[in-house]
Amino acid sequence: MWLLPVLGLIIGVLIGSALTFQVPVTYVKYMSIAVLASLDSVFGGIRAIMEDLFDGTVLLTGFFTNALLAALLAYLGDRLGVDLYYAAVFAFGVRLFQNLAGIRHKLLLNYRNKKYHSRGEQP
Repeated sequence: MWLLPVLGLIIGVLIGSALTFQVPVTYVKYMSIAVLASLDSVFGGIRAIMEDLFDGTVLLTGFFTNALLAALLAYLGDRLGVDLYYAAVFAFGVRLFQNLAGIRHKLLLNYRNKKYHSRGEQP
């Protein structure tokens, strides 16, 4: 089940690599925030699936809410002359690493459990 988001991510990266599209310099901040929001949602979704807590509504509402708030921060920062989008970059970056650590932890636990069960031992 968790393979579907990873497959979507890989397909998206392949399509993005094959197409040449120039992002105007004025929108680079917004694009970076959108990419971080997307990656945060993908890794959060994978982690939720692995922990049997996945809810599609939570994923979609979280994605759009986070993306809109991040875009709003970037826009307000541009208007005020302050780089407020760094707050969103920091928050998404921390969440990405937390989700990745959770996924890694769950994968290691599953691997160790399978290894012990194949030997007939208790973990």
